[in-house]
Amino acid sequence: MRTVVTGSLAYDYLMTFPGKFREHFLSERMHRLTVSFLVDDMRRLRGGVAGNIAWTLALLGGRPLLVATAGEDFAEYRAALDQAGVDTSGVTVIPGEFTASCFINTDLDANQIVAFYAGALSHGHRLELGGRGLGPGDLVVISPTDPESMLKAVEACRAARVPYLFDPGKQTPRLEPQQILDGMESAAAVIGNDYEFALMSQKTGKSEAVLQSIAPVTIVTRGEQGSTVLERGKAPVDVPVAPISALVDPTGAGDAYLGGLVYGMARQLPWPVAGRVGAVAAAYAIEVRGCQEHRFSHGEFLARYRAAFGSSAEVAAALR
Repeated sequence: MRTVVTGSLAYDYLMTFPGKFREHFLSERMHRLTVSFLVDDMRRLRGGVAGNIAWTLALLGGRPLLVATAGEDFAEYRAALDQAGVDTSGVTVIPGEFTASCFINTDLDANQIVAFYAGALSHGHRLELGGRGLGPGDLVVISPTDPESMLKAVEACRAARVPYLFDPGKQTPRLEPQQILDGMESAAAVIGNDYEFALMSQKTGKSEAVLQSIAPVTIVTRGEQGSTVLERGKAPVDVPVAPISALVDPTGAGDAYLGGLVYGMARQLPWPVAGRVGAVAAAYAIEVRGCQEHRFSHGEFLARYRAAFGSSAEVAAALR
């Protein structure tokens, strides 16, 4: 089975301002705003939903094929993914563009000023899944990127009868109601957090219970409250979070969870077990700053799984 991850790639530029933004805004002069903030530090970190998912999949040994667009500044990012075990041959570099970039300036009150540049991400609709020889024995992850790219991926999977996991995620506000339903109806599994399902319910006019029953399997994530696996014909199963040593940065934890879940899905682990693999992967991500800074060996991961959830012959076999 080949696992293909589609979605976004981006650089996150994280900056810290050693003051408070509100002290530098004059309400009577907001019509002509000119403000510059001298920051103490800046870090450029690899990100984007598809890149984050593929990173954790690779750490687990999944060797995913990443299908996405990037800019001419992608060389360093590509090298890191290749070294981790991601197949980046499906990444298309767009001439004359930068990789999508998110600039985040945070002050002492944790207020943020954010600027996002789509760059190469806006060319995602040019990608094709067809022609890659995918079939019913493979698995595709359709994660958030521009809606047109997501819908093309859904259509390609349908045409080739490829099972896929549909993750509308952060693109839920931009997707039309019928686009959401179309993505769910032929999916092997659907994942979203509790807020996203509430938003999808509002947009489609269907209850959350109805939305969560469309696909054979639905996973609802709830942050620090864990997740719930809803498998058709079976009772819901709650999956708790895995213990962490420190809460450093929750950004990217959901993507790490999905990477672990997909690893279990590709190896046909029972869904609750796959969810627990995802929970352990998320714990690693939370303990470091950045979405692709966590690392672990298979032995370390298995030991942590056992400490959190007990022994599992299935997980041990999958990590060999």
